[in-house]
Amino acid sequence: MSKEMLNALDALETEKGIAKEIVIEALEAALVSAYKRNYSQAQNVEVEFDMKKGNIHVYAVKEVVEVVFDSRLEVSIEDALELNKAYEIGDKIRFEVTPKDFGRIAAQTAKQVIMQRVREAERSIIYNEFVAYENDIMQGIVERQDNRYIYVNLGKIEAVLSKQEQIPNETYKAHDRIKVYVTKVENTSKGPQIFVSRSHPDLLKRLFEQEVPEIYDGTVEIVSIAREAGDRAKVAVMSRDANIDPVGTCVGPKGQRVQAIVNELKGENMDIVEWNENPATYIANALNPAQVVDVTFNEAQGSCVVVVPDYQLSLAIGKRGQNARLAAKLTGFKIDIKSESDMAALAEVKEETDLETVAEYVEAVEENMAVEAENDAEEVLESIEDLEESREVSELDSETEEDILNPEDAEELIELAEEQDGVDE
Repeated sequence: MSKEMLNALDALETEKGIAKEIVIEALEAALVSAYKRNYSQAQNVEVEFDMKKGNIHVYAVKEVVEVVFDSRLEVSIEDALELNKAYEIGDKIRFEVTPKDFGRIAAQTAKQVIMQRVREAERSIIYNEFVAYENDIMQGIVERQDNRYIYVNLGKIEAVLSKQEQIPNETYKAHDRIKVYVTKVENTSKGPQIFVSRSHPDLLKRLFEQEVPEIYDGTVEIVSIAREAGDRAKVAVMSRDANIDPVGTCVGPKGQRVQAIVNELKGENMDIVEWNENPATYIANALNPAQVVDVTFNEAQGSCVVVVPDYQLSLAIGKRGQNARLAAKLTGFKIDIKSESDMAALAEVKEETDLETVAEYVEAVEENMAVEAENDAEEVLESIEDLEESREVSELDSETEEDILNPEDAEELIELAEEQDGVDE
């Protein structure tokens, strides 16, 4: 090795961004393997690279022992003391064993190993660089496409754009410049793999941050985004400064700011609405451009009924229900849209139903009262009959008692008893 090697390492560090220390470490490890393989050596070997002169030195490392069993790994204490009287048992001594032709052999043997380490270092650098762009936006150039992916060149690496992440009906040609949202960065065995998207809602958020300084610095905040990529999107914004209109700020002078985003997304329509802490107001804003008359909530089901004028029912629902669907995604409520006439008809039906219910209830009460009255009358009659029977029984008992207590009958009974006693005697 010579200074040309050092110059090559400097160029590699400049072009590839790989530190010389990484390459030299890989080179030393490769040279150890090359020496053992080419010179049939199995002892402990160290390779030292001189970063000033570019020279390579190979050293055999041996341990100082009293009795030598393996001369390739050990050296006696007597031989060690001849080299330096400070050596003791257990010390390690390095002996230079650099072959004369080692430079040529080492270069041939270590080439593949060095290239492998260089590739690994490049992969690590690329991964560490692009993992910082995860969940962020980047600009790339369309290079090619196949049945599965569109490959976008981001500079040092190609990113893949799957069909699911593409904007429907958007065509991509080679050398087109597009902005993509980095969804995931993986460090695979084949190197870093970057997945990007054009349909992700956060792509819209990053584009607004680029076009609207107030969003980037936090004065205006994007609260929620509902998007059907390539067709239409709704963005709810709020302002932390009472003097700043969040919707006007995002639209920009003559609509320039929002138009730049629409152009980037190939004509995707944008509805920018103002967020409000009152859910009814927020839902009314989300259904723009339709006007809302009334909003009734069902908190148990997380839904609401929105009343709009008859002539704006189709506008509120939107094409294929898109306006109502995006408003529901934006606000988080299930939205049922009714016209004023439908609500009036429902109110009449409900009123009639309530009247019928009241009439049925009155009839039921009257029937119940009649039944109770009949039952009460029967009970009264039964009570009277029972009372009369009770009185008759009382009178009979009284007569019987009087008969038993009659004095004349008592005297007759006594006389009969005395006559009976005489007969017995």
